[in-house]
Amino acid sequence: MKKWMLSAAIVAAGNLLYALTVKLFVLPTGLVMGGTTGLGLTANYLIGVPISAFVLAFNMVMLLLGLCVLGRRFAATTLLSSFIYPLALEFWQRLLGDYMLTEDVMLCTLFAGLGVGASLGLVIRAGASTGGMDIPPLILNRLFRAPVSVCMYFFDVCILLSQGLFQSPEKLLYGVVLVMIYTMVLDKMLLMGTSRIEIKVVSEKSEEIRQAILQDLNRGVTLIQTESGYLRQNTQLVLSVLSSRELPKAEKLIHQIDPECFLMVSRISEVKGRGFSMQKKYR
Repeated sequence: MKKWMLSAAIVAAGNLLYALTVKLFVLPTGLVMGGTTGLGLTANYLIGVPISAFVLAFNMVMLLLGLCVLGRRFAATTLLSSFIYPLALEFWQRLLGDYMLTEDVMLCTLFAGLGVGASLGLVIRAGASTGGMDIPPLILNRLFRAPVSVCMYFFDVCILLSQGLFQSPEKLLYGVVLVMIYTMVLDKMLLMGTSRIEIKVVSEKSEEIRQAILQDLNRGVTLIQTESGYLRQNTQLVLSVLSSRELPKAEKLIHQIDPECFLMVSRISEVKGRGFSMQKKYR
């Protein structure tokens, strides 16, 4: 129950942030967007329906389609977002009225991209879906095996172009920049975690290096049997995961043991297991 309540709170926070971003940076400057909000902007221009009302109605239709085609589990993950986002958008519009944080279109584009990307990242990391235009690509994939990413980009392009009916070409270009920014931020959010450093060492003194990492750094080590490519000699690759602060000490320690070793260092986005997300267990 606690985990479910925490996930629900994160989904709610993500949708509140999404709606606030749209109210502060998208609507005042007339930026164009993809997704359900972009459809709402087009519908508002063509028939005058309030954006929040259109988004709510569209989300309900998509939710029912998702329930019929994708099943109850998927519908459950989109239920919160389908209601919270349009209601939050209406709330912020009533609360803030005509308030404008800035009239600079470039600033609005940048911060709209950051806000939308961060809010979508929160919702997806909580295991939920934002609903709306996320659902048609999934339905097409289920029925016709159409690639989800291709369908999503196709729909977004069509929605952006539809707003060309009432927006200048310059605003459309800003809209493309906005989509690029929130896509990059969303990718970063999905990969965000406890960043760590991975080291791989190929050395004739692999046993000494293993002992040094275990004793001096108090970090776990994995030995991988390998074969050199030129001489075809059997050797061992030493693999270990460290924190960023431990890297300089580890490099110094390894080079003291074997100055001619082959050392590879790479950053990994997240680590889970003993010594990191779980307590160490000594045997």
